[in-house]
Order: sequence, then C-alpha cells, then structure tokens
Amino acid sequence: MRFSMGMLALFLVGITAAGFGAEKEMVIDCDHPGGNIIVEKIEGDDVSIRQDLRDTAGWWFYWSFRVRGAEGRTLNFRFGELEKSWHSVLGVRGPAVSLDRGQTWRWLGRETVTPTSFTYQFAADAGDVRFSFAMPYQESNLARFLEKHEGNPHLRREVLCQSRKGRPVEVLYLGCLSREPAFRLVFTCRHHACEMMASYALEGAMEEILSDTDVGKWLCENVEFLIVPFVDRDGVEDGDQGKQRKPWDHVCDYGEGREIYPETAAIKRLVPGWTGGKLVALMDLHCPGIRGRFHEVIMTPYRLRGADNWERAVEFLKFLDEVQHDGPLAFRLSDSQEFTTWTGPDGPKGANPCTFTTWARDLPGVEFAIAFEIPYANAGGQEVNQETARWFGHDLARAACQWLKSKAAVLA
Repeated sequence: MRFSMGMLALFLVGITAAGFGAEKEMVIDCDHPGGNIIVEKIEGDDVSIRQDLRDTAGWWFYWSFRVRGAEGRTLNFRFGELEKSWHSVLGVRGPAVSLDRGQTWRWLGRETVTPTSFTYQFAADAGDVRFSFAMPYQESNLARFLEKHEGNPHLRREVLCQSRKGRPVEVLYLGCLSREPAFRLVFTCRHHACEMMASYALEGAMEEILSDTDVGKWLCENVEFLIVPFVDRDGVEDGDQGKQRKPWDHVCDYGEGREIYPETAAIKRLVPGWTGGKLVALMDLHCPGIRGRFHEVIMTPYRLRGADNWERAVEFLKFLDEVQHDGPLAFRLSDSQEFTTWTGPDGPKGANPCTFTTWARDLPGVEFAIAFEIPYANAGGQEVNQETARWFGHDLARAACQWLKSKAAVLA
C-alpha cells in the first residue's frame, strides 16, 4: 500500500489509550507544508517508509512526515536497505523531531539510529510528532520573521512573480531604502527546495541587517540588499527534493533562453537593472550532502566559479574568516581552498554556463558571485541547528559590513 504526498495515509491500529481503554487510530502522513513520505507498510510497531522522489532525476535524501495517535508507543521506522553506500537518508545526528507542530526542532541523536532506521518512543501526551531529515524552514517561518519586523522602514516586501502553481514568490529589500545606497548585495536561497538549513542562516543575516547594532546601522545607511528567500517556491511548500529536478533544477536554469521556471526568469529580469552599476556581490545559500569531509564544513566550492571571480571573493571571505569570535559555527577559508573534488553541475572548472553563479558573476558591476554550502547537521564538529545556523548568518552580515567598509575607504 503506497501513499504519495498530499494523500492521507490512515492506518487503524488496535491500541489502548492510556487510562481510557479505547481504541485509537494512528495516522502517518505528509499532509503538511514541506511534507514528503511514502508509507510502504506497517507491521506491528515496524513502519517501512521511503522518501518520495517524484520528478527527481536519480536519488536524493529529503523526507518529512508526522505521526498522530501513537501516544505511549515505541515505533521503529525503517527506510529499507541501502542501494549504494552513500544512499543514506539519515544524517550524522539522526533525524530532526518536533513536538510543537514544526515550530521548534531538535536532533534525535545517533543512539537511536542505524544506517537505515530510527526508533522513537512516543510520550503519553505526544499527539502530534513530526520527523524530518533536517529542520524544515517553510513559508510560515518567513511569515513569523516578517511579522516581527513589520513597520521597519528598512524592510520592504514585494512579489517577484507567481510560481507555476500560483503562489506569490517573495522578494525582500532590506537596508538603505529611502535613498540611493552606496552598495548593493544579493542573497538567494532554496534554489534546491530541500536545503532548509540555509534558510536559517539567511534569516540570521536579515536579523543582523535590521538590528540596532553598529553593524546593522551602518548597513542600513549604506547598503541595499535584494533577497529571494525561496527561489523554488512550490518545491519548498510541496516538500519536493528540488535537487536534480527533471529536466533540470532551478539553479541550472540561467542559460540564455533556457528559463523554464518563473522564479529564475524573474530574477534574470530584475537583478541586472536593480544593480545600477553599484559594487555588488551575489551570494547563493545552499546545503551540501549528508556526511564527509566537505559536507561537514561551511565552505564555498571556489573551483566552480572561475579564477578572477574567486580572487575577488577571497577579499570578502577573509573578512568572514576573521570576523567570527564567539559563534558556534565557523567558516574557514582553508576549507574552500582545499576543495578540489566537487563534481556538481558546473563540473570541475565551472564550465556550465547555465547555473546561477556562472550567470551572476558576469553581470556588469558584479564583484563576485559565490555559493555557500551550509551543512545540515554538523559543521566542523559543531551542531548545526536553528539557532547556530542563524548565528552564522549574523556572521555573514558582519563580514559584509567589514568588507564594504574597506571598499568605502578606498572609494573615499
């Protein structure tokens, strides 16, 4: 029996509600924003599941589901045998779990996890428990952020375009909005729908820009930011992998005459005119794979971006390397300099002209365009979670401030 995203999977299981002696039904579904699961079968307390790959070309690891009506039970969730050694769908800190309908998340931990399964003991009052490969960031998260900063003169929300499914795609303008800024910067996120931890970093950067700190004040006086928080808007809400979407995914939709997604076409129309000849940098936030040397550090795959672009980016990255003091997640320039084995869509020499960064780096006035890889769960031995990812975003904004101050001093 199989159920895809959006179909309610109801499984009636004879269990006794504690203290009541009544039968309850256990519901396992993905009928919530970002949900993704296929339930293969249930045998007693063993649940066989797998991620829904839908229109993914090949394999990817994202999944997210909820369980209701399992109070007091201990369930074992099994994803099946690994077809290949790297085909794990469980990260280095196990799955993420939420007891408040997706508001806050914690890592379940390694002790309850095997390469293909995890076990969870439901509390007697755990009526709605959500599990995910990592910690989802949905439209509701962004809405809470925008509500918190409603009325701030340094924040403006507009609609970039309508998605294929008719959803409004946000574009945010932050910083110096009341007059011509000295500099302009672009942040994009979720070109791949499943890469949710990057969104927490982006939110942290926006918090710093809008803060009452010296950094926030200087940025709001001198810099205008253009931010697209959900490039794959439908994929984020529908719970798609996004990575390796057929016939190609959003990040590879930037070649001349290639655009098949409304979001990427709108970005290509908007950004060149918006820059206005100002010194501009474009930073695209991503998450990498699950585990391994270059999947567990914050880095930017510089070989994909071209030598000249990389040399200019290093000026900024040196500030990022130096500006961090007490933050739990550290960027080290040496990690990116070591990175030589990436075999992503750009190839080892950045030959693919259809990606966001290869398009963006050649725009007039652009200083550099880079992609950041922010790990899902483990960065340099430190835990990546909602708060630590936000903290790194604060560091990213602080580094931008110091870098642009150095540019302002040269221009003065």
